[in-house]
Amino acid sequence: MRLLRVGLLTLAAVALVIWTVFPFFWILLTSLKQPLDVIAAPPKLVFEPTLDNYAGIFIGRQRGSYASARPDFPLFFLNSILISGGAVLLSFLAGIPASFALARYRFRFKEQLAFLFMSFRFAPFIAFLIPLYILFQRTGLYNTYHGLILAYQIITLPFTIWMLRSFFMEIPTEVEEAAKIDGCSWWGVMTRVILPLSLPGIAVTLILGFMFSWNAFNYPLMLAGRQTFPVTVGAIQFISYEQVLWGQMAAASLVAVLPQLILSLFVQKYIVRGLTMGAIR
Repeated sequence: MRLLRVGLLTLAAVALVIWTVFPFFWILLTSLKQPLDVIAAPPKLVFEPTLDNYAGIFIGRQRGSYASARPDFPLFFLNSILISGGAVLLSFLAGIPASFALARYRFRFKEQLAFLFMSFRFAPFIAFLIPLYILFQRTGLYNTYHGLILAYQIITLPFTIWMLRSFFMEIPTEVEEAAKIDGCSWWGVMTRVILPLSLPGIAVTLILGFMFSWNAFNYPLMLAGRQTFPVTVGAIQFISYEQVLWGQMAAASLVAVLPQLILSLFVQKYIVRGLTMGAIR
């Protein structure tokens, strides 16, 4: 009976891994195929690989009947880094003091205010898009980096406040009191005690906030122009009325995943601890 249970669990784990990894594997194969191989029926698993799709998204290339899209992907990639990085930085600058106040201080309507912040995550994106579009058009924020960074706060700031609040609540107040007795100011307590002890939670919040910003599609689709498109919107530029460049779209998708993967690898030692840090009080 025990052997059967272990076998079923193993099969379930293998099936879950295949279900998760197969889409990435198929995208990788597609990014290495020629256009005729991409649309072949039945799908080809054995083919002559090529790097033309990767060359096409960066420098543009033509080969036979294969025409690449305009090589704007490097601009879209840089836009995503600037916008996502700026959005996460701004949300941390505003979210750290806000979350600390919600975690430590007692004041009227504190829980209602915390729920109000979180309610921005519950509301559908379309509820904000039309008002933001009108506001951005009238204030000159449309198709600007700082405008998109401000718009992304609807995504990152409520999440940052709620995540950091739970991590700050895990730190005993006695630690802060001991630091104050030793002569630390409020700023000293925050920078020398609270933030170092919260590094695992900060790392997880940073990664997830960056991913949410990087993968955002609705806001840049409506509030950005071609000069400020991120990779999520830029990827649809490979679709035209003449053809769909599946190979280049697959190559662009894989390249777009790299920043999130690299960032996760750099702070992976904090991820497990950070994900469980605020779970139990």
